[in-house]
Amino acid sequence: MIRVGVISDTHGLLRPEAAAFLRGCDSIIHCGDICDSQVLDALARIAPVSAVRGNNDTGGWASGLRESELLRIGALHVYVIHDISQIDIDPAAAGVAVVLSGHSHRPHVASRQGVLYLNPGSAGPRRFKLPVSIAELRIEGEAVQPRIETLAPGAA
Repeated sequence: MIRVGVISDTHGLLRPEAAAFLRGCDSIIHCGDICDSQVLDALARIAPVSAVRGNNDTGGWASGLRESELLRIGALHVYVIHDISQIDIDPAAAGVAVVLSGHSHRPHVASRQGVLYLNPGSAGPRRFKLPVSIAELRIEGEAVQPRIETLAPGAA
């Protein structure tokens, strides 16, 4: 089994609860709006990191980040993009099993045309009344089990 941590919209804040949740992951995927290279450095001390650039990721440190990534994890193809409205492929036709995104700060899991869509929500500063959350994928062969974890429901 492969355990993949999925985090997004940290906006420069890596909460200790998020770091604790990610410990033991085989890899970590950040879905953008990182806002500080130190967040990626801290995540890389936990597990290997893949990340995409979000609309708030500016400056020289973010220039090496792509707007989307197509990753192979085990037997699966995983497509990562910050804003799902900017997706530029047909995931089902491309053989993608999982699409990961961020941007909305709303945790969400859905399945369409045999493709799993996961937004882990925001693990950074709380926005409006949305939860502070993070997610994981447990992958075994071609089976994927997503889980969203609320980190700090009352955090300001």
